[in-house]
Amino acid sequence: MDHRGLRRGHKSTQRERLLASVVSAVDRGGYANANVSKIITEAGVSRPTFYEYFSDKEDCFLGALNDIHERLLELVRRNVEKSPPQMALQASLAAIVEFAFAEPAQALFLTSQALGAGPRALDARDAGIAEIDQLIHEAHARASPTAPVPDISPQILIGGVYRLLASRLRRGEPGLLRAIDDLSAWVGSYAWPAGGWRWHSGNLPLVQAPTPRSTLGPLPPPLSLARHAPGRSKEQAAANQRERILHAAAQLAEQKGYNATTIADVTRQAGVDGRTFYAAFSDKQDAFMAVHEFGVKQVMSATAGAFFTGVSWPERIWAAGLAFAGFLESNPLIAHVGFVEAYAVGPGAVQRVEDSHVTFTIFLQEGYQQKATGTPPSRLALEAIITSIFEIVYREARSRERPRVSRMLGAMAFLALAPFVGAEEASRFIDRQLTT
Repeated sequence: MDHRGLRRGHKSTQRERLLASVVSAVDRGGYANANVSKIITEAGVSRPTFYEYFSDKEDCFLGALNDIHERLLELVRRNVEKSPPQMALQASLAAIVEFAFAEPAQALFLTSQALGAGPRALDARDAGIAEIDQLIHEAHARASPTAPVPDISPQILIGGVYRLLASRLRRGEPGLLRAIDDLSAWVGSYAWPAGGWRWHSGNLPLVQAPTPRSTLGPLPPPLSLARHAPGRSKEQAAANQRERILHAAAQLAEQKGYNATTIADVTRQAGVDGRTFYAAFSDKQDAFMAVHEFGVKQVMSATAGAFFTGVSWPERIWAAGLAFAGFLESNPLIAHVGFVEAYAVGPGAVQRVEDSHVTFTIFLQEGYQQKATGTPPSRLALEAIITSIFEIVYREARSRERPRVSRMLGAMAFLALAPFVGAEEASRFIDRQLTT
């Protein structure tokens, strides 16, 4: 008997057990707390066996991520192939929701855990979305130029729906399949003849209005100077040290990522010693949580303050978007911590991000008072609008040292307005704002 096939099958089973184990280990304790020992114990394999397949924990994580994505991609492909070409995006989102319903742990790994596992995992997550986007583009290319096709980048909407599903999967919400109809109706509100797309790329030049800067400004003076500054109290010195630590943590999140940053890195960057750090924060996570909390409050304050300056609701949305974009461009460290690194910081930061999805829908509530051209969007669609806007910021913050969120303001405004006033009226309004 030829035993080579059996041996290959045994090895394949071991690899599959390791992939299932990393999903389970990360689901229980997060990426930072998962390690090779936990993975092999759960998989029931030896350490040498682990290293036959993977070089380290990250390699195993990426193997599981790619495996999950490949199975999702096949479901998306089948859904797209049996749908009209102009409905490819809606068919893709339906497949994603169906996968999340059938495989909640693996879907959570793909939609949420991947956001907290470092740059390579983020690259894999984004590359997977790009593959789905490619399937959709190929289908849309077969549609008639007059066929109504959503005039928004599929990558943005898919990333937004990933974020939307992640929060529901984390909470274990039932009735996930009911989201399919709501999402399909929402995406349909952006439909426009394929030959006349305006906001699909979103990349339009825009000069943003001046916006208030965060108080997380330039790095304060060296500690040795601050300590001996005439008339400086102990409280002022402690506040100065805390600000230095926050700024250093934000800088390192952008440079190295949360997972790769150590307390020693933070203290060295801030010019403080370990005792000073622990006088202000209990651990690394506590320091990064403080940076994230600070950023959330600042960006909400800037956005809300601008929102109430508009006369009509669309004008308020535009003013809020302009302030939101301008603040993040002026404070790239906050943009990076808040929209790229938050999921790595821990459950508290993730909860704050997901809470902010709902908080930001406040700006959309007035849309229900507009003269609607069709069925008003569902409450789930409101959250999907916000998560899609967050996906835009995430992509900008990852792609460049200083995010240019304002170049996407047309697309963000279209996301917010079209479900309430219709795609045509939303486009006319945005054009007026861009030319005044």
